[in-house]
Formats: sequence, C-alpha cells, structure tokens
Amino acid sequence: MIKIKQAVIVEGKYDKIKLSGIIDAPIIQTDGFGIFKDKELQQLIRTLAEKRGILVLTDSDSAGFKIRSFIGSTVDQSNIIHAYIPDIFGKESRKTEPSKEGKIGVEGVSEEIIMQSLANAGVLCETTPEPERPITKLDLYELGFTGGEHSAQKRAALLKYYSFPERLSANSLIKVLNCVTTYDRFLQDVEEIEKEMAQC
Repeated sequence: MIKIKQAVIVEGKYDKIKLSGIIDAPIIQTDGFGIFKDKELQQLIRTLAEKRGILVLTDSDSAGFKIRSFIGSTVDQSNIIHAYIPDIFGKESRKTEPSKEGKIGVEGVSEEIIMQSLANAGVLCETTPEPERPITKLDLYELGFTGGEHSAQKRAALLKYYSFPERLSANSLIKVLNCVTTYDRFLQDVEEIEKEMAQC
C-alpha cells in the first residue's frame, strides 16, 4: 500500500475498490455525473482540497475529462493535482462490451499503470509527516455521536457543523474528519457543537 497525502477523487465504486487495494488515502467517488448536482459532495471536495489537497484520477474518455474539468473549476488550482491513465482500448472484465469510446477506465487498468500515473503526477515522491493521534469510531461513541439515545441528533449537528453530506457513513465520516481536522481540534469543535445544540 502506498500512502498518499491528498484525498483521491474517482468516478465510481469500482474505481474506488480498485484503488483501495493499492493506495492508503481517503478515496471519494463522484458517482459519475452525479457530482454536477450534488452540492454537498462539491462542498466536501472543496473542504478536502483546502485542508489536504486532492488528486483527481478519472477515466481518459470524454466523460472523465468533463468530470475532471468540473472539479477543477470548483477548487483552488493550487490544491489540485491531476493524474492521468493512458488511452488503452478494450473492455473491463465485468462488462459485456466496451465503453462508448472503447477505452478501459481506472478500474480496468493494471496496478503498474496506476502506479506510473501517480508517479507521473509527482505524488509518490512526496513525504508525509508522522500522523497525529487519529479520531476513531470509539471517540465518536464516547462523545455521543453513535450508539446513544440522542446520537442521531448530535451526529446531524456534527455533519452540519463541518458542512459534510448527510449520507456519510460512519467509516467515511472518520476518514474525512481525520483529513480536515486534528484530534485536539475536534474536541474543541465538539464543545462548540454541544453549545449550539444547548441553545436550540
């Protein structure tokens, strides 16, 4: 597994599954063109770009470039890195026929090609600092965001505080929190969230 500092943006779940076996980094999927209308997902990507930087790895067909261009138009250019896979014609093994343009996407290329794409983007030569104490699922439980009587209400307040999408799973929430904040800062934010809830 290769550790990458940036959050990685891909198109679909099969791309995410593919990369999950190769890199150690938060991986966010756009659900294809779904990102065009998903304001919460757009905000999440902007937040990740500001806090951590993002690496965009979409397919090399026209759809992939439209998504790439859209993301590029919504974030500061200094916070985005583009990685490209080469044009390889064929079809993914799970599909019965090739895509419209006949090109293999991220999910279908070899690990070696993905690694070369990342190397060409310059992300493999970056050094990452030693990680701080991470936020864990146990922290969310002990702080009342899961498993408690009012945990759903408190978790909703947490998502709203950070402008995260409502549909984030617990696992995704942990990953994103560790991208945008530190454990100590998170504890301070929790105090603010609890104050805001008390005033409602």
